[in-house]
Amino acid sequence: MSMFSTLEISGSALTAERQRAEVVAANMANAETTHTPTGGPYRRKEVVFASSGNRPFQMMLAGFHPTLSGNQPAVRVQRVVDDPTPSLMRYEPGHPDANKDGYVAYPNINPVQEMVDLMGAVRSYQLNASAITATKQMIQQSIELLK
Repeated sequence: MSMFSTLEISGSALTAERQRAEVVAANMANAETTHTPTGGPYRRKEVVFASSGNRPFQMMLAGFHPTLSGNQPAVRVQRVVDDPTPSLMRYEPGHPDANKDGYVAYPNINPVQEMVDLMGAVRSYQLNASAITATKQMIQQSIELLK
């Protein structure tokens, strides 16, 4: 694996973590949304990560596989899925979205869980940015040694 592959892996991880943070922000912004264009309350979203390509770890570690291509990231968001957790029902008979029994369906979004997810995304972003900085420094030092 070349140093440039390391940059590509970390760069793709930065993009994936940014998308994860955006999904968490959307969840927090819609924590009280009881009616969406599709009907019903907002559904909490979750990000599913995947690796690009089908390279066994042992082969990459041993160096039997060529380096990554410039067009294919190593980490990507495979999809954004709805959380299957049922909605929270609150008794609010005067609410416009209340059912015949006076209950309103609210999104099942836990602000504490969302903040933990956001902190995880931010920390992963920071670590990948640090990896890029370290790799750039190694490349610069290698160039200096060749002078």
